[in-house]
Amino acid sequence: QVQLVESGGGLVQAGGSLRLSCVASGMIFSIDSMGWYRQAPGKQRELVATITGGGRTNYADSVKDRFTISRDAKNTRYLQMNSLKPEDTAVYYCNARIYSNQYRVSPDDYWGQGTQVTVSS
Repeated sequence: QVQLVESGGGLVQAGGSLRLSCVASGMIFSIDSMGWYRQAPGKQRELVATITGGGRTNYADSVKDRFTISRDAKNTRYLQMNSLKPEDTAVYYCNARIYSNQYRVSPDDYWGQGTQVTVSS
């Protein structure tokens, strides 16, 4: 099993910054990709940013040039969010696609519990 623990959400004024963290632990052979999705009230969950094990990044158009996803040497990923807007308000979920051993032919999908980000105008 794999656990994802997120931290770093909170309340910030428009134009401010927050940094989210996500730590993966458990049965991890390799990480295919990790990233962040968000869900605002009444809306579907949407991609924010992802980063592959090789370091390739992908961003939603709405956050390009404001958000940066990064990683450390182990199993932690960060989402630096700058120039926050009220429309960024949502629950942010960490997602990880992980191979638990070398025999798996495809990665398994895991989700964190979510962390609230609220941007006031």
